[in-house]
Amino acid sequence: MEDVQITDENTRVFAIGDIHGRLDLLNRAVAAIERDIEQYGPGALTVTLGDYIDRGPDSRGVIERLCANPFPTPYIALKGNHETLLETFLAEPESGLQWRQLGGPETLRSYGVRLSRLKPPGGYEAVARELRAALPPAHVDFLKSLKTSFSHGKYFLCHAGVRPGVPLDRQTEDDLLWIRGEFLNSDTDYGKIVVHGHTPVVQPEVLHNRMNIDTGAFATGKLTCVALDKAGYRFLTI
Repeated sequence: MEDVQITDENTRVFAIGDIHGRLDLLNRAVAAIERDIEQYGPGALTVTLGDYIDRGPDSRGVIERLCANPFPTPYIALKGNHETLLETFLAEPESGLQWRQLGGPETLRSYGVRLSRLKPPGGYEAVARELRAALPPAHVDFLKSLKTSFSHGKYFLCHAGVRPGVPLDRQTEDDLLWIRGEFLNSDTDYGKIVVHGHTPVVQPEVLHNRMNIDTGAFATGKLTCVALDKAGYRFLTI
């Protein structure tokens, strides 16, 4: 994906939570953004917060759709911890046991990889080889292009959250992709509103310092998209 540079703080941002293999819901989010553009005009940007794969039925379809930017706006794709799990498995197949417990089999199945070989000893290496061969070059490039955060106006977007007490521009990738308790339980003013996913909630959670838009799409059928601008926010109907 080409690098997107946005300098106009009047640009509104559409942020989409964790998709987790739900291509059907992604398609509905694209349509919702198209309707919003028609109603409110251009001058917008779309940001997805990571976790495109695992758990849901069509990880490959989600990546294929996102590779070509399906949105009627410029697009920035952020990285989630599940993309890291995939990368780790390809580099270190012995990590397959952890990935298997966190939704990896659904991703493997979507790429046509034989799950019957996912048995130690040696099975994880064989499956990793098969997955490497099955990943289209465009999907590999997309995964390599993912950013860990995006700052725009009064918002800071990332997958999981940030570590309290650490400046936003000094956050580690591990925290941006994995943090939970220290961040979720903090009332720290970060200087910007942190828009994140990673921890599923029944309804989008809007607090003075953060906004959680992971509504557990893979299980609930509810994918959240929020429009952010200088005036505030509004949730799109998907």
